[in-house]
Amino acid sequence: MELAAIATAAVPGLCPIGFAALSDDPEDFDSALVVDDKKNRWRVRSPRHDEASMRLEAELSALRAFSAKVRASLPFALPSIAGTVRQGPLRTFVYKDLPGHKASLEELTDLGDNLASELGNAMACIHKIPDESIEIAGLPTYTADEIRQRKLNELDTAAATGKIPSRLLRRWEHAMEDVSLWRFNATVVHGTFDEEQVQVLGSKISAVSGWTDLHVGDPAEDFAWLSAVEDHEFSDKVFAAYIQSRGDKADPHIMRRAALNAEFALAQWLVKTLDSKDTARISEAEQMLQELDENIAEYGGQPLSVVEEPRPVSSVFAPPGATTAQDPASAAKPPAATEHNGPRDSKVQEDGAGQEPANSAVQDDGGTDQSSESDPSTEAAPDTKN
Repeated sequence: MELAAIATAAVPGLCPIGFAALSDDPEDFDSALVVDDKKNRWRVRSPRHDEASMRLEAELSALRAFSAKVRASLPFALPSIAGTVRQGPLRTFVYKDLPGHKASLEELTDLGDNLASELGNAMACIHKIPDESIEIAGLPTYTADEIRQRKLNELDTAAATGKIPSRLLRRWEHAMEDVSLWRFNATVVHGTFDEEQVQVLGSKISAVSGWTDLHVGDPAEDFAWLSAVEDHEFSDKVFAAYIQSRGDKADPHIMRRAALNAEFALAQWLVKTLDSKDTARISEAEQMLQELDENIAEYGGQPLSVVEEPRPVSSVFAPPGATTAQDPASAAKPPAATEHNGPRDSKVQEDGAGQEPANSAVQDDGGTDQSSESDPSTEAAPDTKN
């Protein structure tokens, strides 16, 4: 009701006759759907703190930077800001409601091949937006090397907590130091692309919202949410449609970095919860990391690196002709832990495996082949927008 009243101040002539709560980032925004006396629908979004307010201001800059030509190139509608009203240092935004409706992950996958193709094409169209649009808006721009180094620094911060399982630290560090995984051209990235930002009409994507984190960066960021999709065939079809639309500009290792982003989001969330001093959330983050570690130990996890991870020393240097009987537990035992001693320059690891296809198999710590089946634990990855 309060947001409906704010909407009348932001949009002259708006006369609300109905309202309802909307799903959003509850820690960052208060949101409501308002219906006026002419049956027009409006979305009201009010920031709860300064950081959330900055995200809305960034979205306003992004939407203003999209030229008529850019808007015409996108196969979906963009948000349209009808008005704003300032309350102290924060500003509430009122948007015209977008066509279509939001669907859950399960509903999206149930829509099948047509929707998978729509998603892949939608992300490809976003990544085709000229970088100049972002530069004009004054939004962030990162190179591939800057992105990789930033993740290595974040890994050091996470490792310093002493709460990340050593197997996960080794797995993530190896992927981040595998330079062949990070040879990509930075593109315009939505930044928070997931099922919450997509609206569908039939089996078509009618609109994409949530442009608060638009920037030039790693296109894999917009694919990380697909790690939570149980139907791996659906994810493969989304990526296939993306490659078909992007052509030779598509990076074959996007899905590997997307899986890395989805897993590493748990460590980032742990660091954030530690800063908040919220013991319940800290405990939840630790539990989710432990579950991820156990699932990777049992199932192998999605392949992340292009260059194969090192094998255990005992198997690499076994005498010629020697045979060693191993039970399943010892075969899955990872190599010695890598120490993290604070931020440092990344190591370079390259070999002919750098041209391996994105969906090819890799070997786990025990030397056994692992398929590219998704790790069930990635369904627990938190919403990184929070």
